[in-house]
Amino acid sequence: YVRFHLISPLIQQSAENIVLFDTFVNILSHNLGEPAYEADVAQLEYKLVAGEHGLVIRVKGFNHKLPLLFQLIIDYLSDFSFTPAVFEMITEQLKKTYFNILIKPETLSKDVRLLILEHGRWSMIDKYQTLMNGLSVESLSSFVKAFKSQLFVEGLVQGNFTS
Repeated sequence: YVRFHLISPLIQQSAENIVLFDTFVNILSHNLGEPAYEADVAQLEYKLVAGEHGLVIRVKGFNHKLPLLFQLIIDYLSDFSFTPAVFEMITEQLKKTYFNILIKPETLSKDVRLLILEHGRWSMIDKYQTLMNGLSVESLSSFVKAFKSQLFVEGLVQGNFTS
C-alpha cells in the first residue's frame, strides 16, 4: 500500500484554482486510463483523489510491480499534457457533477454548513459559477505549472518494502 499526498497552498487561494485543480486531476485520470489498464488486469489498484489541499495518490497491490505503477503515475503527472478536446470533455463533465451536487438538498446543506464553519472555504455555487463563466486551456496550463512548483509531499508506504 502506497499513499502520497501532494499538498499545495495554491489550491485554496480561489474558487477558480479549485476548479482548475479538479479539471487537472480528472484529465490526469483520463490520461492514465489506457496505460494503467494492464496494471488493473494484474490486480494492482490506483486512485487519484482531488483532496482539499492537494492530490492524493493511492496505489495498492503486489509489491514487486507496485513501484512501476507509481512511477507511471508520477511520469504522467510530471509530463502532464492534454488536448483541447479532452479539456472540453472534462469541463462539461465537471459542470454536470457540480450541478448534480447543487440540486441535492443534503449535499447542498452540507456544503453550506461547511462554508459557515470553515474559514477560507469556497462554496459549490462559487465553483459552479466559475466553471460556467468559462476556463481557458492557457489558465489550466499555467495553474499546473504553478501547482508543480509549489508542492509539499507526505507519504506512507506499508507492506513488504525495503527502506
